[in-house]
Formats: sequence, C-alpha cells, structure tokens
Amino acid sequence: MNAAPPARDRWRAVRPLAQREFRILFGAVVLSVSAAGMWAVVMVFAVIRIDEDPVQLSVVAAANAIGLLASAIPGGIAADRLPRRVILRAVETLNVLAVGSVVIAGQFGALTIAHLAAVSFVLGAVAGFFFPAYSAILPRILPAEHLLPANGLEGAIRPALQQAAGPAMAGLLLAALIPSQAATAVLIAHGLALVLLLRLRPEPAAPESAAPEQAAERSSARGIRHDLVEAVQFTVRTPWLLCTLLFATIWVLLTIGPEEVLLPFVTRDRFGDDPRLFGFLLACFGAGGVVGSIVVSSLRMPRRYLTAMTLVWGVSTLPFVVIGLTDQYWLMALCGLACGFGFSYGNVIWGTLLQRRVPRHMLGRISSLDFFVSLALMPLSMALAGPLATVVPVPVIFVVAGVAPFVLSFIVLWVARMPQDEIAHPLDDGGGTAAAV
Repeated sequence: MNAAPPARDRWRAVRPLAQREFRILFGAVVLSVSAAGMWAVVMVFAVIRIDEDPVQLSVVAAANAIGLLASAIPGGIAADRLPRRVILRAVETLNVLAVGSVVIAGQFGALTIAHLAAVSFVLGAVAGFFFPAYSAILPRILPAEHLLPANGLEGAIRPALQQAAGPAMAGLLLAALIPSQAATAVLIAHGLALVLLLRLRPEPAAPESAAPEQAAERSSARGIRHDLVEAVQFTVRTPWLLCTLLFATIWVLLTIGPEEVLLPFVTRDRFGDDPRLFGFLLACFGAGGVVGSIVVSSLRMPRRYLTAMTLVWGVSTLPFVVIGLTDQYWLMALCGLACGFGFSYGNVIWGTLLQRRVPRHMLGRISSLDFFVSLALMPLSMALAGPLATVVPVPVIFVVAGVAPFVLSFIVLWVARMPQDEIAHPLDDGGGTAAAV
C-alpha cells in the first residue's frame, strides 16, 4: 500500500498563508481586487445616470486604461527604488481618496463625467504602481518554495472576485441604491485594505549574499534613465525572458480582440440575444482561470518549467479553433474553461519564474515591462478585431488565433533554447534559486 502524502504536500496550495506578512498582504489584495470588480460596474451606471451617451462611457473607461498604461513603467521603477510597503499604502490611500470623492460628490448631486474620468484615471494609475510592488515584495517576505502557491492564490482570487463576485455584489447594491451610494462599498473595501497594509512590518534585511542588490536599491545616484536601460539590457541579453515577452506580445495581439470584441457577436448570432449566454461564457473563462491557478499552485514547480509554461500557453489557444467553428453552446463553454485554465496555469509559473530568476533589485522594472507590453497591445488587438471581421470570416479569425500561438510556442522553445536553459538553472522547491541569466 502506498504511504499517504506528507502533510506539507497536501496543503501546498495554502502554505504561504502560514506567514503573517503574506496573510496581511493577501487579505489586502482580496479586498482591493473585490473593490476593482465592484467599481467596474458602479462606474458604468454612474456614467449612465449622468449621461446615457455611450461616448461618455468610452471617455471614462479610456481614462482608466490611459492611467494604467502611463504608470506601468514608473510603477516598476518605484518598486525597485522605494520600500514596497510604502508604495502599497500610498496606492490604497489614493484609492480611498478617489472613491471617497465620488461618494461625497454624489451625495450633493455634484458628480460629473469629468470627475468620474479623473477618478478612473487615478484608479488606473495607482494600479500600475500596486502590482509591480506586490510582485517585488513577495520574494522578500516568503521563502522560495512558497512563491508558486502564493502566486497561485492570487491568480485564483483575481478572476473569482474581479470578474464574478465583485460585479455581482455591485449589481445587488445598484438594485437598491444610486451609483454614488453603491460606491460606498468600494470605499469600504479600499479602506479595509489600507488598514491591513498599515500592519505590514518592514521587509526583512537581505542576506549577505544579496548585499550588492540591496545597495543598488538604496542608491540615489542612479537616474531613471539608467534604471530603464539596465532593465532593458537585462531583458535583451536573457533569451528566455526576451522570447517569452515577444511570445506574450503576439499572443495578446492575436487572442484578446477575438475574445473581447468578436465573441459577443458570435454568441448572439449562433445562440440568440440573451445576454446571460455571453455572461456565462465569460464566467467559464474566469472559472477555468481559478481552477488552473489552484491546480498549478498545488503542485511542485515543474522541472521543465519553461517548457511547461510555454506549451501550456500555446495549447490554451487551441480551443479558439472550436469556438470559431462550433454551433454547440456547451462545447463553446467547455472551450472557455480550457482557455482560462491554460492561461492562468502558465501565468502562475511565469510570475514565480520572474521572482526566482530576476535579480531582486530590478524585479519591479522587469514586472512592469511585462505589464506594459501586455497593456500596450491589448487596445490594438481590440481595435483591429472589428474592422478585420468585415473582410475576413470570423471563423477564420478564431482559427488563426487558436493555431498561430500554438505553433509559435514551439518556435520560442527552440529559438531561446529553453529546454537546455531550464536544465542548467533548476528551480527546486527546496529553496534554491537559479542564477539570473
């Protein structure tokens, strides 16, 4: 009879929660992500209450995207130069002030589109500072073997709260309250997140082996230009990092537009106008993401981590082929689950890989470069999808979006020599960290 698995393996997915600092940080992230999910819905109805013109909604939504894009690189530089807990506290303070202004203005009937656009911009901008700081603080408060499950926990709660629970809560509130009153729940969530972050202790002192990196963090003589050049040079001379970023860039360009722009029309044309059908499809993508994050965080880091990550990402787009061709709703929903599963599975490995193989003193900048690349092509992909569908059959677009990343994943593995690299730089769960090359 086989022996029972050790208790430490059975609870691998939640082991990081045994660490006090991570419990506090994770609790703050849960609240902040929930608030973002609620705000996405509250903001829409706040705009509609003022002016039902869809152009006004586009202006407010675009302000958020512009703020996020504009702060992505500065956020990474700040995460490498400043104490991460200070950045996180500042972000939540600004969130509280921004949303609080909406609540107050709404009570006096003074809420305007310009006000909502300004708040949307601020919320987007501070998000660009939050996540590089969050990514950079994890390897400073957790042992290496806890990073994969920690990223898995964050990867699981994000779709569950931001795409499902948060919007659902906002919908319930808006059924009984005007938008500015419903925004009070968003304000409370951000306020509680700030209270938690105020309890974070200073980061532990770096070991002697990390002294050069710690000195680099404290150096005030370095300029911002130097910081950017250093991060770009590291990226260019690190094949696995450069090729993965290029792969992700093309992946985003090919898949986001069809998913976000064309899928609603495909659903309507094949299955009818009921908006619940499209909503359920999006929920399937999110549910797959939750399961993928939980599964990968319950396992050890794959020995062939670069190969596993790249191939899972490539395979995760193949269901797009079925989505483009099928007229069976249940099959389309199953494909949504598969896409979400693979995307999150690879993302958790990717986040852990950055934290394990990128030098700590530039982790914030590298994370923000990754963030920036994804953000930059997301709007382009969505802008191209509609016009492209007028000249190319929609099923063909989905087939290309499904097959091209799959083929490209093998090319990336070969060009970057990833199989050789991952064997030369193992990431074991015993705490060993591969050299940053």
